[in-house]
Amino acid sequence: MNLKHHFLLAMPGLAGDYFAGSLTYICEHNDEGAMGIIINRPNDMSLVEMLSQLGLPMNKKWVETKVFEGGPVATRQGLVLHTGSDTDSTNLGNGLYLSSTLETLEAIAQDQGPEQFLVALGYAGWGAGQLDQEMANNIWLNIAADQAVLFHRVWQEKLDKAAQLIGIDLRLMAARPGHA
Repeated sequence: MNLKHHFLLAMPGLAGDYFAGSLTYICEHNDEGAMGIIINRPNDMSLVEMLSQLGLPMNKKWVETKVFEGGPVATRQGLVLHTGSDTDSTNLGNGLYLSSTLETLEAIAQDQGPEQFLVALGYAGWGAGQLDQEMANNIWLNIAADQAVLFHRVWQEKLDKAAQLIGIDLRLMAARPGHA
């Protein structure tokens, strides 16, 4: 099973875990492991604050744009998940790109960057076979990713919008899977 370009919805049984209530976009999944970005957990920093800390020009229009906690790995590493290509980004396929360069943030600061983007600090990572085992243990629900959900501006709605893609209301799900 390859979960690249899928969302992982944390199952209710993860209550109290770092990933509880999270929606993670999987950027890469192969025999060596998986890498994703949590897309519904903002940290305390706005994009304006981040740009200011980096000494980049601040456009006040980014004051409401949140920087997300991408995951527990490399939490000081900035990542930009975006549409539209640029030479400094890795092509993930499906019209999505991933960048960790200052140049991408500079382009955003100058209103010359991608039309749709999400900025995160850190990422979620899994070793070889780890995500597959977690899937077998019903820790995650996977859904094909949708850019409308990925870049939805109201972060509080992303998890429910992703679940709605397959007709699920997460509030009605049991904390433990049943066995027939």
